[in-house]
Amino acid sequence: MAAVNLTPRSTRRLTDSFPQERVAEHRRLLEDRPPGLSLASPFYTDPAFFAADMDGIFGRHWVFAGSVAEVREPGDYITVDYGPHSIIVLRNDDGGINALHNVCRHRGARVLPERSGTTGNIVCPYHSWTYKPDGTLIHASAPGEIDFDPSCYSLKTVHSREVAGLIFVCLADEPPEDFDAVSALFEPYVAPHDLARTKVAHQQDLVEEGNWKLVMENNRECYHCDGHPELACSLFPTWGLTDEVVPPHLAEVWQRNLDAELELRQRCERYGLPYEVLEELDTRVAGFRISREPLDGHGESFSATGRRLSKRLLGDLPDFRLGRCSMHLQPNSWFHLLSDHVITFSAFPVSADRTLVRTTWLVPDDAVEGVDYDLDTLTHTWKQTNIQDRAFVELCQRGAASPAYEPGPYMRSEYQVEAFINWYVQRMREHFA
Repeated sequence: MAAVNLTPRSTRRLTDSFPQERVAEHRRLLEDRPPGLSLASPFYTDPAFFAADMDGIFGRHWVFAGSVAEVREPGDYITVDYGPHSIIVLRNDDGGINALHNVCRHRGARVLPERSGTTGNIVCPYHSWTYKPDGTLIHASAPGEIDFDPSCYSLKTVHSREVAGLIFVCLADEPPEDFDAVSALFEPYVAPHDLARTKVAHQQDLVEEGNWKLVMENNRECYHCDGHPELACSLFPTWGLTDEVVPPHLAEVWQRNLDAELELRQRCERYGLPYEVLEELDTRVAGFRISREPLDGHGESFSATGRRLSKRLLGDLPDFRLGRCSMHLQPNSWFHLLSDHVITFSAFPVSADRTLVRTTWLVPDDAVEGVDYDLDTLTHTWKQTNIQDRAFVELCQRGAASPAYEPGPYMRSEYQVEAFINWYVQRMREHFA
């Protein structure tokens, strides 16, 4: 795990220009939010509330940006956009990660306009101001300028962390302090999958016409999983349920799930892999949940039969039948780590009613497409599931914008949705305190 701390990184707060009555309304709705109910309409629809989210959530907390497989070699970079922000994540010559605001210090042009690529020094395409990979300005053609001091115009840096191959960025001057403690808890679960020895098999960007919180809410429950026939082949439809709330028609599936859990625990104990549920979704600033859970069918991967989708095992894992390591991190990411591949998901807010969902499939770096895996088969389940989830989110967005909308109750199986919203409300109350 490494940090980058170079030039000043402060940015203006979007909510500084809010009229005081809007701030007061926001605070009132946060304070009055009844536990167990969805949020009031403005939280999903109002551009001013969206701007507050960009300050209070995405401007203050650690955000999942991508994996090391996306920046494998020195000079490799990705750009990550959310709200008004664009961040460069770049592999430097020492093997570490630099994160920089993608804003030229001359007149604000995007210095790296592409989604990804490879660069040496960073050259702005507008007037060719040139920066080192750490953001230091090393060239600015300025004929006749006498008092120009390049050292005052480095790119603004962003805090970054790399944990077990996952890259996180934080825009705050002082990031939340508990992220190191949380990363120490989830790292032993992720590390055996050895993301440093993976490559990107496919990446999908899907824009959902819905608020980012609706995207995250939808992801945190399986109450709607009857709408995911492809996923239901391998993911137990009883996910999120407990003994006392399992409906009679799922009793047989529930027992099959319990049997698979017992077998998985025995395998994990044999191989020394952690599997217990660690869950602090709303009891700490860096909310998270992680566990290793069984899959249905053959229990190996997200396929129609539950069988493996790649012939290669990740890292030094000893067995294909290890279910899925499932992780959720506030505010914007979730992950499925299997024995044969890994899928990372990130939600990047675009506007109050639009969210980009980025899904990335990682396979062992020595896996050969067409020999060890078929790309269409590898990506089929989650491509279809993403399309279905997009439709659900868009239904909710249209409903939240209706004058007839009022907050509705979360069911007992949706406790993780309630935990996410409770986490959000706590963080925003702190932001406005």
